[in-house]
Formats: sequence, structure tokens, C-alpha cells
Amino acid sequence: MKADIHPKYVETKVTCACGNAFTTHSTKPEIHVDICSACHPFYTGKQKFVDTAGRVEKFQKRFGGNYFGSRAKK
Repeated sequence: MKADIHPKYVETKVTCACGNAFTTHSTKPEIHVDICSACHPFYTGKQKFVDTAGRVEKFQKRFGGNYFGSRAKK
């Protein structure tokens, strides 16, 4: 194997856009992320209900209201 071809594995400071910071290990000394477990809706329990009815209505408008009902039912 060749010597000195692998990057150095160092302690890394990860900083989130919300201000949360923690340390881990990586080949980069600093990592900036947009979202972390401290501010992600799944982990905080503040999940938002995504209104998919508008998407369904758009689909029905595009392909007709009876898109799935056109098949023969058994």
C-alpha cells in the first residue's frame, strides 16, 4: 500500500444553522449543516401536516377525475 495517501481523520465541529453545535470525527475540520436533530421536525415532535389534497386535486384535474375508476372492478 502507498504511504500517506489517505486524508487525516480529525475531530470535527458540526455547526447547524439553528446554532446547535456538536463534535464528531471526519476528514474535514468543520462542517456546516442546514438542519440537525435539535431543529428537525421529526425529532422535535413539531411535525407539520402537509396538505396533500391540493396535489390530489391537481392530479385529478390533469388526468381526469375518474383516472383509477376506469378499470373493471373484480
